[in-house]
Amino acid sequence: MESIQAQKVMKGQKKIFGNEIYYEYYQHPSSTTTILLLHGFLSSTFSFRKLIPYAARDYNIISVDLPPFGNSGKSNKYIYSHKNHSRMIIELLKSLDIKEVILTGHSMGGQTCLNIMKDAPELAAKGVLLCSSGYLKKSSASLTFTSRLPFFHLFVKRRLAKTGIEKNLQNVVFNHSLIDQEMVKGYMEPFLNNEIFKGLTKMIREWEGDLSQDDLKRIETPCLLLWGEHDKVVSPDIGRRLHADLPNSSLKIFEGAGHLLPEEEPEKVYSCMKEFIEAAE
Repeated sequence: MESIQAQKVMKGQKKIFGNEIYYEYYQHPSSTTTILLLHGFLSSTFSFRKLIPYAARDYNIISVDLPPFGNSGKSNKYIYSHKNHSRMIIELLKSLDIKEVILTGHSMGGQTCLNIMKDAPELAAKGVLLCSSGYLKKSSASLTFTSRLPFFHLFVKRRLAKTGIEKNLQNVVFNHSLIDQEMVKGYMEPFLNNEIFKGLTKMIREWEGDLSQDDLKRIETPCLLLWGEHDKVVSPDIGRRLHADLPNSSLKIFEGAGHLLPEEEPEKVYSCMKEFIEAAE
C-alpha cells in the first residue's frame, strides 16, 4: 500500500460552539473530492486508522473526533446531540472552505451524517453509512432525571469500567484474533481523561434520538450502506430498514464481519466506497 506519510497532513483543533473540535485533514495533491469520516459511540478518529491509508491514496480525507470523544473537548457548554454535532460539522467545513463532501459515518457517526443530509443537503455529495445507528429513541425521562444527580458521571465511569475495553471489543469484532494490544490501547486511551464521563452524562440528557422514518424518506442524498453480517450492536436488520426508508440507497452485507467494519475489512470497505464514489449518478 502506498504510504500517506508524504502527503500534507493537518492535525488541529477549532473552537466551535464553545468546544475544541479535533480533526485530521489529509490533503491529496490533486483530488478535488473530500471524504469526511465520523466515528461511532465510545470511539474516535483511531477507528479509521486502517481505512484512511486506502482512501488517502485517491481523495482528501477529514476525520473528526465527535465531542466528548477522542481529543475533542468535553465542555459543559456544548450540546451533545446529533443535531448539534451536525451543526458543528457544517461550521467546521465552512471554516476549512470545503463546500461538498462524501459523508461517511460509522455507527453513531452515521446518524450524524444523516442529520447533515437533512439539514444541509448541499454539503452532501454522497453518503456512506457503516453499520449506522438507526431508529433509536431518546433517553427515558427517568434516566434523564437520574443523570442530573451529583456524581452521576462516576456511575457512568464505573459501568464502563465494569465491562472493560477487551470485552467491549470482543462484542464489536467478529474475528477476535484481530484484537491486539494496539487496538486495546487505542480504544482505552480516551477514557483515561475523567472529563469524558461528564460529557457522556450530559449526552444522556441531550440525546434526541435518531431521525424518524418520515425524515429518512425525505433524504435524497445517494447512500451506500455497508454492514457486518454478525453485527451484535446494530443488527443488519437496521441496515435493511434504512435501505427501505432511504429512497436513493443500496445495501451490502459483509460475511464474516461484525460491527467494527472499518477495522475488520478496511480494504473491502474502501473498494466498495471507491466504486460508489466514482459511479455516475
